[in-house]
Amino acid sequence: MFLGIDIGTSGVKAVAMTADGVVAETATTALAISRPNENWSEQDPSDWWRATQDTILKLSAKTRSAIQGVGLSGQMHGATFLERDGRVLRPAILWNDGRSVTEGRDLQTRYPAFLEKTGNLVMPGFTAPKVEWVRRHEPDIFGKIDKVLLPKDYVRYRLCGDFASDMSDSAGTLWLDVGKRAWAEDLLAACGLNLSQMPRLYEGVEQTGQMRVDVAQSLGMKPTPIVAGGGDNAAGAVAVGAVDAGQSLLSLGTSGVIFTATETYRANPASAVHSFCHALPERWHLMSVILSAASCLEWGRRITGNQSVTEFIRPAETRAPTDTTPIFLPYLSGERTPHNNPHARGAFFGLSHDTGPAQIAQAIMEGVAFALADGVDALSAADAHIDALTVIGGGAQSAHWGRVLAAALGKRLIYRDGADVGPALGAARLAAYGVLGGDMADTFAPPPVLREIEPDPTLSNHYAEKRAQFAALYRTLNPLFDGASYA
Repeated sequence: MFLGIDIGTSGVKAVAMTADGVVAETATTALAISRPNENWSEQDPSDWWRATQDTILKLSAKTRSAIQGVGLSGQMHGATFLERDGRVLRPAILWNDGRSVTEGRDLQTRYPAFLEKTGNLVMPGFTAPKVEWVRRHEPDIFGKIDKVLLPKDYVRYRLCGDFASDMSDSAGTLWLDVGKRAWAEDLLAACGLNLSQMPRLYEGVEQTGQMRVDVAQSLGMKPTPIVAGGGDNAAGAVAVGAVDAGQSLLSLGTSGVIFTATETYRANPASAVHSFCHALPERWHLMSVILSAASCLEWGRRITGNQSVTEFIRPAETRAPTDTTPIFLPYLSGERTPHNNPHARGAFFGLSHDTGPAQIAQAIMEGVAFALADGVDALSAADAHIDALTVIGGGAQSAHWGRVLAAALGKRLIYRDGADVGPALGAARLAAYGVLGGDMADTFAPPPVLREIEPDPTLSNHYAEKRAQFAALYRTLNPLFDGASYA
């Protein structure tokens, strides 16, 4: 039995998987986000650790005692600061935090090597500009930093005492030479850091340490090997077998991601496309990201007073999309691909006295779909060829949203067994290979297909016109968003 643990934004998820790849048990513990200031997004790393322990303990004692290896996945880019004794210096600054716009611009202007070596724009969501913000605004804290860790790697430290990370997650710091798969000392120096403050790098299938005896005893487990794992998107790709060139996925979690695997390092920073290492050796990937996807539906559920997202979208499922559905900009936390605009905000356009909950739910699903379609176009500009998308994440549970997405994206959607547990399952798969070895093609083969959704031509034509209005609405509102106009 192998355990995959995903340190997500909204919760920690654990998946126990048998050696032949069957999901045996799952468990989840919710997490909260702190927003102490406009555009800030933080979490207390001790909450990740408590939630991890609670989640593991929700699994049956029999399952916990049978675990042979643990793999880790997690939300990317989060800046976690430790002093020399391992204590946390301040709350972690998360991936959807937008405070470091100025720092990112300065780093990109002063150090062209960020673009050359990482293949990515220096966006405020990445780790490097967050650290630069701390250096400028919290110098007392910056002076005490002994280690900077990503969220899953802080949990690794608590599990086994080792400072280690994998290539896919570390690529999102902007300190990794993505083509060479190694820390770039000049990029670290640009932020006032050095190699001693970085975790050691591993490929996603390599063992990084062993669970501490006292931790294992408290969790009812053996002191098993800990495998490097991957960032949440790379681990999600591993879960559904999107590991070879051209294999692609659509992740509908808090954020929305279009991910396509590549056999070489490629980049297109001009379109705000991300270029990262994959969680498997000698593989890379391109990725477009919108900061709010399924979280938009959760927001809609909350403001309409519904008890669940399923209840919120149910009225929309019985109605055909019409021209009376408002247009929704889903930029509740700013935006990355293709706008790179942390100041962008959500908006409804076209409301009337006849607008009701069904139209609001439909507008949100369409708005997220149009934003994701912008990402598909950005990936195409980076010479990525996407024929079909395997869908993962909580949003994958809605077949109605799937029909909207397929039509708006013009892509066939594939739903596979285990896609709802996503990154945690990928982490478990990486752990199994890291402990047992074997044939990589067999271990990471795509799971069985449950269903497919083809684009509806009539609906695609309807959305083509509406998406043009969506784009025009963003261009019109862009100068009115807080701060200067962005690309």
